[in-house]
Amino acid sequence: MVDEHTRFMEAALDEARRADECDEVPVGAVVVREGRIIGRGHNQRETLADPTAHAEMLAITAAAAFIGDWRLTGCTLYVTLEPCPMCAGAIVLARVARVVYGVDDPKFGACGSLFTITTDVRTNHQVELMMGVCADECAAILRAFFRRQRAAGKK
Repeated sequence: MVDEHTRFMEAALDEARRADECDEVPVGAVVVREGRIIGRGHNQRETLADPTAHAEMLAITAAAAFIGDWRLTGCTLYVTLEPCPMCAGAIVLARVARVVYGVDDPKFGACGSLFTITTDVRTNHQVELMMGVCADECAAILRAFFRRQRAAGKK
C-alpha cells in the first residue's frame, strides 16, 4: 500500500514530468488540503519568460485561488526539489503548514541545505519539514534532464 506522502509526491513527480516535456527544469509541486490536491504547478520559467514561475509559486497561487484566501493554513506543499529562497519566502508568507520535498538542493536550498528560511524563528511562521520522500525518483529525473542538457551543449 502506498502511503499518503508517496501518493502526493508521485503527483508532484507527474508535474515534474510535464516540465521536462517542455524542456523546463523538471520540478513539480502540489498543494494538499484535507487529503485533496488544491493546487498544482511545474517549472515554467522558460515557457512564460518569468523568473518567478517556479513550481512552488505556481502551485501556491493555484491553491490560494482555489480556496479564495492567501493564507494556506493547514496545507502541505509537496515538491520534488528543496525550495529556493524565493519559494521558501512565499511558503512562509502563505502560512503553509508543512513542506514535504524529495531531494536537497545544495546550491539554492532554503529549507536547511543552504538557508533556513522556512524554520527561522525570527519570522512569524515556521514550517514543518519532511525530506527525502521519493528521493531516488526526484533525483533521477533531475539528473537525466541535466545530462541531456549538457549533451546538447545547453547547460
